[in-house]
Amino acid sequence: MNRRQFLNATMLTAVTAGAAFPAAVRAGKRAHPNILLILVDDLKPALHGYGDSTAISPNIDRLMRRGTAFGAAYANQAVCAPSRFNLMTGSRSTSTGIYDFGVNLRDVLPNVVTMPQHFLAAGYRTESMGKVYHIGHGTHDDKLGWSVPHLRDKLIEYHDPASTGGVPTREEALFEEVPGGDGDPFVYARTLAKGAAWEATDLPDDAYADGRTAAYASGRLAALKGQAQPFFLAVGFARPHMPFSVPRRYWDLYDPASLPMPGFEQLPAGAPDYAGKKGGEIEAYREVPAGVLGADFDPDLKRKLVHGYYASVSYVDAQIGKVLDALEREGLAEDTIVVLWGDHGFHLGDHGLWTKHTNFEQATRIPLIFAGLGVGAGKMTGQLAETVDIFPTLAALAGIAAPAGPQPIDGISLAPVLRDPGKRVRDHAYHAYPRGEWMGQAIRTERYRLVRWTSEKSGARSWELYDLIADPLETRNIADAAPDTRAHLDAILDHHPAPKKPMRKAA
Repeated sequence: MNRRQFLNATMLTAVTAGAAFPAAVRAGKRAHPNILLILVDDLKPALHGYGDSTAISPNIDRLMRRGTAFGAAYANQAVCAPSRFNLMTGSRSTSTGIYDFGVNLRDVLPNVVTMPQHFLAAGYRTESMGKVYHIGHGTHDDKLGWSVPHLRDKLIEYHDPASTGGVPTREEALFEEVPGGDGDPFVYARTLAKGAAWEATDLPDDAYADGRTAAYASGRLAALKGQAQPFFLAVGFARPHMPFSVPRRYWDLYDPASLPMPGFEQLPAGAPDYAGKKGGEIEAYREVPAGVLGADFDPDLKRKLVHGYYASVSYVDAQIGKVLDALEREGLAEDTIVVLWGDHGFHLGDHGLWTKHTNFEQATRIPLIFAGLGVGAGKMTGQLAETVDIFPTLAALAGIAAPAGPQPIDGISLAPVLRDPGKRVRDHAYHAYPRGEWMGQAIRTERYRLVRWTSEKSGARSWELYDLIADPLETRNIADAAPDTRAHLDAILDHHPAPKKPMRKAA
């Protein structure tokens, strides 16, 4: 099926299914609405409904048509494991000290009350499947809060023997998805070969984990529809996280020659070196040369990586569509609040960077969509939002008590904005990323991003300031050229609590 045939077929499905979703919904049979939380790994707003003309994402687009999307939503930290802790606790990384893998939630906050715990205590049945908490790199699932054990599936998955050479790969070991390495997964991974950065197979969708997760979630919706008890269902999808392993038909939707290639492939003028990164996750795959700056990758490699990302977006969009279809088919759409969240953004060669782990726009901006009870339909709001806002917002929409800790609750309810997209409940979003001895605290306003770097050793500081209206690609640090703006935004940062020092990884 080519791009045009796919669009014709999926647009028909989207129009038919979307028409069945009312503009206003009700709690219906239950005292409280159901919650369907859809988590997508490494998904930035590379979606047609968000204005990306390349992306083919009809199912997420139809969810946007029945709900409200945030055009300026940001991860609190651009790393999988801590970002998911931000989501589940309502606490920023700077409040918990969890900035990396290998630090487990209960070791730091033994009495934390997570979002699923909060809903469980309010009388909900809570279930999770796929990638919800980050599992791997020494980080484990949090078992408290679920009515039944979490259903895990793979994140690193290959079916073409040529992708692995028939042996376990480094990334599979880091995600603790292959036998062996009973000790430190990082030590074990270094003994193994690299796997492929992508594969395209002629296999059905459920040959890969996300297809199986979609099928399981659909089955759970059918099983739960007759219960009087409301449900909180967390459904996590792995793609477009690397490797870009999806069926070939999703690759065939895109013409490689028409894909958007990175236009600005260097760090911003005047930015400190530690604002960027070298190597990292992208080098975990065999096609990617070690020690080569991202800007210097072979042009064909860059194009293949961009192609793989978009193919993976379309694949996961199709799986999300199956879950949305099941929600409607089982008569649950009117009684369910749906939230779709990307855990952080993704660099596709901009600034010469790939994947995430920075404070730049492409690593931190995320899609965030609410649909259902108390949510306006077909709206896009410019309200700045953070991952930590989701917990208090869902509590407000569900009509249960607001989260009260004992962990710090840094998020605020976005419910007023969901009723009226023109309302404003915060004037900036906050995020952070540490790099070595440097802690980078950042705020994003409608126009600017300020990053303040503070040395843990000396207390020395440096700043980055970007005008995202005049310079959307963040090509020039204007911190020295605009001292008044810098001082104003720096004073806002001063009102935030001092960031906690990073916790050490588990031994």
